[in-house]
Amino acid sequence: MFGTDAGDPRPVIQRNSLREQIAGALREEMMAGRLAAGRNFTVKEIAELYGVSATPAREALVDLSAQGLLRAEHHRGFTVPEFGWDDFREIFETRVLITDSYYRRLATDPGRQDGSRLTSLRRRADAAARAARAGNLDVMVGCDRRFWQEVGGLMGNRRIADYLDWLRVQSWMFAARFLRSTPQLAGVCWDGHLDLVEAIEARDVPRSHRVICEYNLFTVGLLAELAGESVETVKVLPLLTGRLLAVPVGQDAPAAPPDTPEDAAPGKAGAGTGTAATEEPRPGEPARPADPGRATGGARGRERELGRELGRELGLGLGLVPQPRSVPYGRFGRRPSDPPPDQLPGGRPDPHRSPGR
Repeated sequence: MFGTDAGDPRPVIQRNSLREQIAGALREEMMAGRLAAGRNFTVKEIAELYGVSATPAREALVDLSAQGLLRAEHHRGFTVPEFGWDDFREIFETRVLITDSYYRRLATDPGRQDGSRLTSLRRRADAAARAARAGNLDVMVGCDRRFWQEVGGLMGNRRIADYLDWLRVQSWMFAARFLRSTPQLAGVCWDGHLDLVEAIEARDVPRSHRVICEYNLFTVGLLAELAGESVETVKVLPLLTGRLLAVPVGQDAPAAPPDTPEDAAPGKAGAGTGTAATEEPRPGEPARPADPGRATGGARGRERELGRELGRELGLGLGLVPQPRSVPYGRFGRRPSDPPPDQLPGGRPDPHRSPGR
């Protein structure tokens, strides 16, 4: 956006407070892995590093701590937390559930597209794709985050966009240490940002959803390989591949048949998972598996619940979004130590909440 004076080419400067600038700088340092997990520092050290007083430095650190991006330690300052594979898996699954829910709604109610954002979106996409192809991690994290912030803005829901951005920061904090140890990053990371922009500009909902699914499959496959983890532990893969597994609860997924192409393994872009038969989809919906109960009959068929279509079970699916780790249980629900809702402390039944009342 440029100045109101037509003859003034200078851009309008958006002035952030010192608190926000310091928090933003530290956030990108952690996303790029330059402030690695376990790094500890004090308010005084940060104030001296950025040449500011202690007050904005402390406020920035407290803000990041409240977001779960730093851990405050009494008399020891602040420490960068370590996100493990289980943390990343939760973060990734949450992102996929929210995105899938959004596209389910978009398929039935496209709404209006904010054309004023498309120019900025394309510019961000070009920068992010070039950074990914160059393999410059320090530049990549900022470009990638700003691109997905623009994409999130198109959703028309600021709270969801902010939540997805918060999850993305943590994803980068997990990924950075593995990417920094990769000798050559050029061409390793996903660079299909412009493909997504073209689909959005064309208002092609199925295509844009497919590109995002390919991005997510690529990302989880790459990070599982770098972290030495199994991508099979990620339960939302069926939502990304268009096929849903039908596996008895408590059993491992069946191995792919011998004639399955190598590129059909989970974790690779555009791949499928499982071999379950699918029903003919309704317009605007992905392919669904045949009802396991009809396929096998009896109690055995009813056990095959793992692969049921998530949207049919949960509607928008937001019930699976985990609470931020910085929010205490007591604010939103029962603590694990609390008695069940139909009991009083000590295990005595509550006559006012007993079954049937």
